[in-house]
Amino acid sequence: MTKPTTLKRKGLQKLDLLLLVIESLDINGSESMLVVSRQIGIQGTFPHRVALWHSRCYNPLRRSTRRGKPSQADTEALIKLLCAMVERLYPIIRQLLSSKEPPQINKSRWNILNCRLKELIQDRMNTNLVIVQRLIDPQNIEELTKKLVVSLAFSTGKGGEKRLRESLNDPIFIF
Repeated sequence: MTKPTTLKRKGLQKLDLLLLVIESLDINGSESMLVVSRQIGIQGTFPHRVALWHSRCYNPLRRSTRRGKPSQADTEALIKLLCAMVERLYPIIRQLLSSKEPPQINKSRWNILNCRLKELIQDRMNTNLVIVQRLIDPQNIEELTKKLVVSLAFSTGKGGEKRLRESLNDPIFIF
């Protein structure tokens, strides 16, 4: 049995950013998350889009944020959901990280992902915050995206949830 996850502020930020990367990889990401939540049996936690959005609003970088901390059940459900989504999108993630792809095609894929992620961050995060401005800075977005995609790759397979939990609570954060 796994120990319930209590995330600190940075962990909540990283979890939400990882979910944004999932949405960047899957055009219908929020709808897909609801379908996957039903498939893995956590539809009680996220019965609709608003409930999913509500649980992600604890990220202090969001435009609309909630005080306090999410419940451990919500955190665990988000981690399970993220890992299930990564399993589903692993072929795309693997393509991005592949060194066997032609360089122009690989660069084009990364550029598309960087643009989508930047748009989602600008749309959902409070762009008045310095940290958010740093995230969307053209010099930082590429490195941030690559680190987040690698984090997603490590959260797949056996033990993926455990690795994700540990990385979310790691004091060395990505930005």
